[in-house]
Amino acid sequence: MSSSNSCIHCGKRSFTRDDTTGELFCSSCSAVQPFDNFEAQIGGINGPVGTFIRVGTAGAGSHYSYKDRKLFTANTTIEELTHRLGLGSKTVDVKSMISQITEGEFGMGHWFEVLIGACAYVIMRKDDRPLPMAEVASAVDSDVYELGRMILRVIDFLGLKRPDFPEFDIVHSLERTLKNSPSFADVEGWTLDRMRKQGVFLIQCAVKWYLSTGRRPLPLVVAVLVLVAELNQVEVRMDDLAKEVHAVVSTCRTRYRELLETLVKVAQVLPWGKDITTKNIVRNAPFVIQYMEKKSMSKPGEKRKNLDQPRLDLADVVAECLRQDDDDGGCEYGFIGIASRKDSQYFSLGSNADLAAIKDVDGFQISPECLSMLYKRFLEENRGAKFSNSDNAQKFQWSGLNLQDCREWWDGKSELSKKLLLMNLLEKDVGMDAMPPSFVTGQLKYKRRQEKINAAKMRIKRIAQPSEDGLGDILNPDLLDDSYPERRRKKRRGTVVDDIDWEDLIIETLILHQVKEEDIEKGHYNTLLDLYVFNSGIV
Repeated sequence: MSSSNSCIHCGKRSFTRDDTTGELFCSSCSAVQPFDNFEAQIGGINGPVGTFIRVGTAGAGSHYSYKDRKLFTANTTIEELTHRLGLGSKTVDVKSMISQITEGEFGMGHWFEVLIGACAYVIMRKDDRPLPMAEVASAVDSDVYELGRMILRVIDFLGLKRPDFPEFDIVHSLERTLKNSPSFADVEGWTLDRMRKQGVFLIQCAVKWYLSTGRRPLPLVVAVLVLVAELNQVEVRMDDLAKEVHAVVSTCRTRYRELLETLVKVAQVLPWGKDITTKNIVRNAPFVIQYMEKKSMSKPGEKRKNLDQPRLDLADVVAECLRQDDDDGGCEYGFIGIASRKDSQYFSLGSNADLAAIKDVDGFQISPECLSMLYKRFLEENRGAKFSNSDNAQKFQWSGLNLQDCREWWDGKSELSKKLLLMNLLEKDVGMDAMPPSFVTGQLKYKRRQEKINAAKMRIKRIAQPSEDGLGDILNPDLLDDSYPERRRKKRRGTVVDDIDWEDLIIETLILHQVKEEDIEKGHYNTLLDLYVFNSGIV
């Protein structure tokens, strides 16, 4: 390499640039040439001297290689994604796991971001604080299926077994959603803690009722939080909450409906339980949850005479019944007017033996309307009782007792308000033992297919052997003439003709091809048609 300047020592113009430092030196005398280096005088003549800097170097002639840049980019990406997921304290663990998987090479690109999300998910799952897979997939800009395949590869590579990889903790997911969701950001601290305990109680009851078995947990979490918010007068939209946790809104509505239907079944033991439906269960939910809480606090095997009857505060019920609701203009429990449910049987006792048998007044199955009537009769008979009414606060006081304090329905003393192991959870009694909805649905489908199979066999027998069943006149062409309008059925697309649909026709075809009834009951029609009909060897 030559330059217009000459060497400061030998005067020759043959120069070579050092690949490491980037400095120019003479090829003859090896003297470093100062005129090619940038020198900045800062702070006067005696100040610090600057250093020549070229592209790809930093400091005193150092430079980054491809591996250095890759490691720097990988570490930056890991820190950004873990911060986005709120796992700043787990950044070191994620880096260590990725280094173990990639043998210290790390990587760049979209696949590396998916690997970061998979490692973060596995680490949190091992710590029994799992992240929703949908949330991780959204953070790494991937779909759930791609992330799931990467998670399986990480688990297989690390050799994690079932004890090292616990099940998804739905209780932690509920608490995390309640804490981080913007929908509950303006809720006061004591109300938020109350909602947390109620949510944990209901979510564990839902687990005991198998509402989460074989299903994605986040829609059930959304359903429980929406119900708890309604009980505490907190405005929350299900669409917004489902969007925050990356759950499908329609599935959340289905879980919410299933939760209300289950609570209605539990509420049947209440005195007015036959009048409770999914439309008014939210208003009656405090009494149902109080009954469930009392039931869960009983010891296993303990037999109480009035255990299946709700132990409610009579003053609370009376106060709620006497409360005026000008806006709705109706009763808070969904009833209008005085009860006509034969309530007289509860206060028309026949003999002293019946009076002696009564030991617990709170165990009476008396409707709120009946209690209201009894309370008014008591006030009329006891004119001298001290009674004060405040129109503003609607606080009732009698003999120094503030009935406003008696309206508290949530105690939070049950063990179900805290996280329990599944073994301990299944031992608790919450008023009802339910079967998994998928199992119940499957049994109903089996029963319906059995009926269809029997009906198809009868139709085949009626056509093949009409004389044996005395149904020979069915094949009479005179009965199929247009003069008999009751025999004519107009065929429309998408409708059932003669109570026979497409499933009945498939079942008849399978029976004619001698398919076992046990196989037909399973409902895998496409597979059976491929095996016995279309692949039967008949061209």
